[in-house]
Amino acid sequence: MDAPYTFDDLVRVMARLRGPTGCPWDKEQTPRSLRPYLLEEAYETLDALDRGDDGALRDELGDLLLQVVFHAQMAAEEGGFNAAAVVDGLLRKVIDRHPHVFGSVPLQTAADVLSHWEGRKAAQRGSLFEGIPETLPALAHAQKVQERARATGFQWPDTQSALAKVRDELGELEAAAAGGSTDEVADELGDLFFTLINIAIFHNVDAEITVRDATRKFLDRFTRVQTLADASGRALADHSLEELLALWAESKRA
Repeated sequence: MDAPYTFDDLVRVMARLRGPTGCPWDKEQTPRSLRPYLLEEAYETLDALDRGDDGALRDELGDLLLQVVFHAQMAAEEGGFNAAAVVDGLLRKVIDRHPHVFGSVPLQTAADVLSHWEGRKAAQRGSLFEGIPETLPALAHAQKVQERARATGFQWPDTQSALAKVRDELGELEAAAAGGSTDEVADELGDLFFTLINIAIFHNVDAEITVRDATRKFLDRFTRVQTLADASGRALADHSLEELLALWAESKRA
């Protein structure tokens, strides 16, 4: 059996792909042209993780790693950092963030570790919201912003207060939907989404993942609705709303 390839082999292969006798497509790429691929690979990795598919997760992690090495190679060609510098910087950061393992700081619980970590990062920031990427999905971005604000004490005192604010925002959305413009509805809907994230934070829930899970649950159930409709011999679109709701209830029971 051939010896397994290593990380150094990956770096050498990428250098060859970008070299004079390499691949025309790889040689044409730039950091900007690879942006959609980096995002796509990250989401495909997350999808494999959510599905619990170890084989797919292994493959997607490899694709994601390829993007890292690709960007490092392009930076090296411009006289910047290389893949070795990426690994070195990563390990220095990991060791620095775990003083209870590689040093003598007594951190006993996961909460202690997180608190220490957040404190170190906060001390290094130039401003409160520095370092939150605007390219994050909207819910994840909003949650990061609110968590930073909460760290200053700007937060509702308890879940019930946050829920009361949700009800207020829902009332404003209902009023806008009853007679407001599209822009007014959009504004109130955004406020409601943003306020709901308070509830997620109070209960240590990731809002982005929660909505992804809810969407996946809907897809599973509606796929069963379609299967039930097909079994009836009638197309899905030929069913009335009442019939579809009945199929939906049956799907939920299943």
